[in-house]
Amino acid sequence: MSVPAQRLRTVAGGLCFGEGPRWHEGRLWFSDMHGGQVLAMSPAGALETIVEVPGRPSGIGWLPDGSMLVVSMTDRRVLRLAVGSRTLVEHADLSALAGWHCNDMVVDGAGRAYVGNFGFDIDRRAEPVSTCLVLVEPDGRARVAAEGLEFPNGAVITPDGATLIIGESFGRRLSAFAIDGDGSLSGRRVWAELDGAAPDGICLDTEGAIWIASPLGHQVLRVGEGGGVLDRIDVGERNAYACMLGGPDRRTLYICTARSSNPEKTVQQRAGQIDVVDVDVPGCGWP
Repeated sequence: MSVPAQRLRTVAGGLCFGEGPRWHEGRLWFSDMHGGQVLAMSPAGALETIVEVPGRPSGIGWLPDGSMLVVSMTDRRVLRLAVGSRTLVEHADLSALAGWHCNDMVVDGAGRAYVGNFGFDIDRRAEPVSTCLVLVEPDGRARVAAEGLEFPNGAVITPDGATLIIGESFGRRLSAFAIDGDGSLSGRRVWAELDGAAPDGICLDTEGAIWIASPLGHQVLRVGEGGGVLDRIDVGERNAYACMLGGPDRRTLYICTARSSNPEKTVQQRAGQIDVVDVDVPGCGWP
């Protein structure tokens, strides 16, 4: 099934560049990356600025005690915001491990964070190189969890906590790993080869299918293991960069769209949006 762009509804606009959306405590939380803020949005579209992040916020998640973690991209750190606080503190410094700017992140139920990075200076059109996925322990210790990834980006963890699936934007595939007891990753395998799509942000539904925001082709795809396309949403002339299932019944697909990912253009245009469409299969409820 293909959902045309006119079925989309815009619930928030005037953003620079939305990224890293998560459904948490009845609201959509996301980073306005080039606007330097983490925001939370009610189902009706009311926005609240949670915290300013000068180093460009990206992936977000939560520790078991309710503290929020946020990736600070350009200084390659994970920052922590305690419950009730408005002041970020350093949770982990990844500058010695990440190949270039850090990007998306998924946090498991134990508070272990898996953080991707570009691997190369994409803004200056450097030659692409493979890079690593970094594991940050709940106490902030960091180590490499996997290597040889081609622009590791959006990631999900299955509800049983046993498998991590990550999008490799430049590899145009989803790769899966078994999560060992200490959080280490093993048994890498290709979960889906993606023909003509480059996965950016992703999310998981209760049937085990994954929604993929792909800037290539101006679309969001729902794919099953093996790569079969089960659903397709056209976002018109805009680009889709991230997505998350949320809403009271988790059947609202929130899509972060923008005209460009260029930092200067997005700040000038402020054309970033959160668009939504109703879908049949709800999100898995975590993260």
